[in-house]
Amino acid sequence: MKSPRHSQPRAPLASADQPASGLPPLDQPWSLLGGLSPQTFMRRHWQKKPLLIRQAMPGVRPPVTRAEMFELAGQDDVESRLIVQGGKGSGKKAEPQWALHHGPITRNRVPKLTQPRWTLLVQGLDLHVPAAHDILRQFRFVPDARVDDLMISYASDGGGVGPHYDSYDVFLLQVHGCRRWRVGRIQDPALVPDMPVKILANFEPEEEYVLEPGDMLYLPPRWGHDGIAEGECMTCSVGFRVPETTELVRDVLVRLTEELEPHDPPKLYRDPKQTATPEPARIPVDLQQFTLDAVAKALQDPLALKSALGEMLTEPKPRVWFDLGAEPLPPGVGVVLDAKTRMMYDDQCIYANGESWRAAGADARVLRALADRRSLTAAQVGRVSDEVRAVLEQWLDDGWLHPSN
Repeated sequence: MKSPRHSQPRAPLASADQPASGLPPLDQPWSLLGGLSPQTFMRRHWQKKPLLIRQAMPGVRPPVTRAEMFELAGQDDVESRLIVQGGKGSGKKAEPQWALHHGPITRNRVPKLTQPRWTLLVQGLDLHVPAAHDILRQFRFVPDARVDDLMISYASDGGGVGPHYDSYDVFLLQVHGCRRWRVGRIQDPALVPDMPVKILANFEPEEEYVLEPGDMLYLPPRWGHDGIAEGECMTCSVGFRVPETTELVRDVLVRLTEELEPHDPPKLYRDPKQTATPEPARIPVDLQQFTLDAVAKALQDPLALKSALGEMLTEPKPRVWFDLGAEPLPPGVGVVLDAKTRMMYDDQCIYANGESWRAAGADARVLRALADRRSLTAAQVGRVSDEVRAVLEQWLDDGWLHPSN
């Protein structure tokens, strides 16, 4: 295994046996999807139209209690928000007043439970609570590269965040109480001005549903929706990020340029034929071309671009950090990835938490199995090469994975 930025390209790897992620067959009906198979759901609904699923998870329980959620919201390493809706302002067409507070949200900042129309949101619950991580794993028929996180919201009676739309795919799973959803296509994207939250000014819903515990609603990007709690309720939002071209190009190019190796000796711009100029402020054409050629050459390495993308997609979020391991990997045990570890792969490389490695043959197959299943058995660990074992030992030290029985 080698860093992809400092090795000669190898021949493309043959496709390995697809390591299952532990989920049922993708062409069979799933109760999670209302009797649709994942293949059918992706073909009919993904990025196309909403789907209401009654009892997608019968008997589901909130992954955290209310008290546990309030405690998490007060922690520095947890992203949280508090949204409170007040009365209307002055004027004939006055809009309700909204207040937005960013975390940490300590318990004394949370309104009384009897106060109506407020919502507490905790992002990335899957990074902190195993039960939330287990819920998120049930959606791994969608590529991990698209996964964002599982957010949970607690709302008092009448609480919500107003009619809005998201730029990502989302599954809205009701886990406690009831929430009324109004859903519709965006006819007018205009927002209410001077509000701390983004609220559609002229939302016209087409459908209305009341979700009870176990019910779930899928929404593609840019579908308007407005969820209002009927009594206190808790809703889990499983979000899938949708890359946007400008942001994607910026992030990949920044990472690509960080890894560029300087020429030895440095390749300097030369202009021995430059004449005296009466226009000193004009940028020389030769300098422009020198720059264009340098940029074009940097972009001509497809492996470097793919590596930059893989590293970017697996980069942990800013508030994520790992607890360092202190013990070597014991003999006769398996390994399991930490819930915070993001691990992916392509035909040439393995990616984990913003880093990349070249891998081929048996090394690639076992690491792909780890990425797909998020664990390796003791038997699998016992057969790995010395190079892979060294990587696993390093990841154990870094807290990226843990021993498992």
